[in-house]
Amino acid sequence: MSIKVKNLVIGGVLIAIGILLPIMFHFYKIGGQIFLPMHLPVLIGGFLLPWELACIIGVATPLLSFLFTSMPPIPTVFTMMVELFVYGLTVSILYRKFKLGIYKSLIFSMLAGRAASILSTWLIIGTLLNQPFGFQKVLYGLFVTGLPGIIIQLILIPILVKFLLKPLKQEK
Repeated sequence: MSIKVKNLVIGGVLIAIGILLPIMFHFYKIGGQIFLPMHLPVLIGGFLLPWELACIIGVATPLLSFLFTSMPPIPTVFTMMVELFVYGLTVSILYRKFKLGIYKSLIFSMLAGRAASILSTWLIIGTLLNQPFGFQKVLYGLFVTGLPGIIIQLILIPILVKFLLKPLKQEK
């Protein structure tokens, strides 16, 4: 299989996982805002794939999830598209281009994505919808409510990336 086709297949699988994981979390009544299941495949995609494809995964996953399941709801779907786009972009560039380690790339991209989420929430809620923007509420949601998901990401993603990169490196 050519590298480009292989990357498209990996991207498609990660998008499917990004749609199915939140469905499972909602089915079993496990909080998606707490465990952040959609973030996992997008971040993994950033480690495995070129930045362009990682960005597409970041935008397509919440959008397709919304179209299929109405989750995440409007306007959250739009802020998540921005946040996950930034995840895919920064992880891929930092890890693949600048050769930062897994943890440095992951932590920096998690912070950059959350900063993008704050900015996009402010633009959408505060500016476009002309509603009060609760900065502390947004921060609380991103860093406190999502803390279990952040911890899972910091533990699980490096393990999965190392496991998934082994066969990809052996093919070269």
